[in-house]
Amino acid sequence: MHQSVLLNEVLHYMEPQKGAFIVDGTANGGGHAMAISELLGPKGKLLALDWDCELLKKFESRINNKELRIVARCANYAELPEILREEKLGKADGLLLDLGFSSEQIEGAQRGFSFQKDEPLDMRYNLHQPISAYEAVNTLPEKELTDMFWKFGEERFAGRVARAIVEARRQKPIRTTAHLAEVIAEAMPPSYRRHKIHPATKVFQALRIYVNNELGNLERALESLSLVLKRDGRVVVISFHSLEDRMVKNYFRDMKKSGTAELLTKKPVTATEEEIARNPRARSAKLRAIRMCSLVN
Repeated sequence: MHQSVLLNEVLHYMEPQKGAFIVDGTANGGGHAMAISELLGPKGKLLALDWDCELLKKFESRINNKELRIVARCANYAELPEILREEKLGKADGLLLDLGFSSEQIEGAQRGFSFQKDEPLDMRYNLHQPISAYEAVNTLPEKELTDMFWKFGEERFAGRVARAIVEARRQKPIRTTAHLAEVIAEAMPPSYRRHKIHPATKVFQALRIYVNNELGNLERALESLSLVLKRDGRVVVISFHSLEDRMVKNYFRDMKKSGTAELLTKKPVTATEEEIARNPRARSAKLRAIRMCSLVN
């Protein structure tokens, strides 16, 4: 079962008030969304988005308090300004973006998000996306694979891995996560294979980011905050790797400098040791938050 990361911290920095309108741009398993909605009460409203339509259906099935006003929509948070117009909702009092993917996507989606299971190589959150991990691995030129693994995974042996993938796919297509993980592991120096982190970790991260355009979507969302949030509206973002956190940090810093936002977190907020013991995936989570200032409007 998916466990929501930094739940108490999200509620603290979001400060959801009775009757307010909050957007959860990444509903996932629904833990954050339900906790926020309970605090909003029957006069408040929550817009819950998720790009994974199957995951969103599971979230909707768990809503047992019919008094809560929850609008659930399968959509990408990068399109929030358009979604708010289409739903005639106006600007929000708060926005949450939890950039991690759900444990339910790893356990039951059969889309190849993890090398720990032998599954079809897909990695798409939304199956209507034009390119899958299978297509990327089996069609992109070696240089593009190298650039991807370095840019999105910060993999120091990006070139070796890309070369090994191109050679392997000449023999037969790389169709599964197990096959890809094996090719990656064999491309690494023997000393690297003994590391605690699996040698395929960074390459799988890079592929997932590339296939889902995760950094591009995050950038679009950050650029449109003034179109989404009211004056004094709060934005809470939880990131799980350095590329996301760096982008959020830089955007929030620039907004502070321009007077359009107040930093609520001078440093990223991280999980307690108790939470990490309960939920190891919380170890890499970093939360940053801002309050939109009047100059935005």
